[in-house]
Amino acid sequence: MRILHGLTSFPAELVPSVTALGAFDGIHLAHAKILATTVERARTLGSAALACTFDPHPAAVLRPERAPAPIASHEENLSRMAQAGLDAAVVIPFTMEFSRLEAEEFVTTVLVDTLRVREVVVGFNHTFGRGARGTAALLRELGERYGFLAHVVPPLQVDGLTVSSSAIREALRDGDLARARAFLGHPYAVTGPVLRGAGRGRGLGFPTANLRPDRALILPPGVYIAQATWSGGRAPAVVNVGYRPTFDENEYWVEAFLLDFDGDLYDQPLTLRFIERIRAERKFESVEALRRQVAADIQAGRRFAEAWPPDASNG
Repeated sequence: MRILHGLTSFPAELVPSVTALGAFDGIHLAHAKILATTVERARTLGSAALACTFDPHPAAVLRPERAPAPIASHEENLSRMAQAGLDAAVVIPFTMEFSRLEAEEFVTTVLVDTLRVREVVVGFNHTFGRGARGTAALLRELGERYGFLAHVVPPLQVDGLTVSSSAIREALRDGDLARARAFLGHPYAVTGPVLRGAGRGRGLGFPTANLRPDRALILPPGVYIAQATWSGGRAPAVVNVGYRPTFDENEYWVEAFLLDFDGDLYDQPLTLRFIERIRAERKFESVEALRRQVAADIQAGRRFAEAWPPDASNG
């Protein structure tokens, strides 16, 4: 999949197009349906299959103090778009100036004049243009006026709940990784380099990989079971997310103890796919009490890994 930044030099070989339009944070099951519909329609029409998205997320520009934490990194979202079979992703730099485009102007300048859309695919609650005044209904009206067809993908439900980025964030904030995974279709994950820490884990007898994640985690402090992957390897892991209250620290850490691994991962990128929450983070009365609890957490991690859900680490 080609990744195109901006619209100024959009290649002629990618028009006409069928284009999926959206912010696509996390690429959950409803996003996957939008992308699959786009690819299917493009192949039927013999057109290019595109995604038109934005970086940064529009909310981060329009209301940064209330912008939702990203579920996935921009790079991970693009990777999942590629896996969906798109020909290209068009990434529009989202700025205050761009946000002032009226809805119809967005349609004419971006979709009609540049991407030369034959069809556009959006979710039922998608909005666009200045003040989010563009709706799926307006997109259909403008499609009739400018000669393209708008497909509006209806709400997708899992276990009676509508799949959405906000519902996924709520599940993650609750520590409900199974529900988040059911909505995403894959585990919630973070990636970052392994750093040298204070050696707390090694001092307890359980050396850990200290991760600097690529973004703030949408998880409550606690102990988790995860699948760790790095270049050339993978292993189940028991991960502490939080502040190490037993040591009276207030710096946020992500520490992973990799089961049955003995090696040096310093400065390497490590990905953690979170599968299950074991317990909340708490302060222990002594280092020895903490050591006993960590040993119990690791045993719980081993038992869970042995009975690993078949699809738990997919994605």
